[in-house]
Amino acid sequence: MNLAILLFDDFETLDVFGPVEIFGRLKDHFLVSFYAQKAGLVSNAHGVSILAKGLDDLTAGPDLFLIPGGFGTRKEVGNIPFINRIRMVSESATHVLTVCTGTALLARTGLLDGRRATTNKRAFAWVKSQGEKVEWVPKARWVVDGKYYTSSGVSAGMDMAIGFLSDLLGADIARKTAFEIEYRWQEDPDEDDFQVEY
Repeated sequence: MNLAILLFDDFETLDVFGPVEIFGRLKDHFLVSFYAQKAGLVSNAHGVSILAKGLDDLTAGPDLFLIPGGFGTRKEVGNIPFINRIRMVSESATHVLTVCTGTALLARTGLLDGRRATTNKRAFAWVKSQGEKVEWVPKARWVVDGKYYTSSGVSAGMDMAIGFLSDLLGADIARKTAFEIEYRWQEDPDEDDFQVEY
């Protein structure tokens, strides 16, 4: 399966590399590539730079499209050409996964309207404002609605990624992958220890 990971300036490191660690271990199943609005180096506040291909090069829909969060989402929600391209790729993708405030970018496309979704609990109100027609779930580690998987903040993307593995390849492979990276997988998507009151 082709996994296309979206990048933009000031993406959240773990939102990207948590899932990369998980999917990248299963090389027989997943081929990981990075894409940005324009080809070139994309950097974040942690000093991480990744060489990305341009989204325009993604002519065929990927099997998986992963949208991370990070402070850069605050700027990118107003980048209409970028949002339109995210919509096009998401429509053609078999599955779309968002981590943290990356859900705001997907919400801006309108593709989550009428669907259940979640996001980072400390940025919940802001993300919710980007998609008023979304059925936001305040307490969830991750939410699945059709082909869309949305997760809470940062490390929740790893729980969602392993949950996706479980749905796709079975719980045994998911648990084995979590064990290999010495990660305690939160198997219950409805259990979120980091929920806050609104």
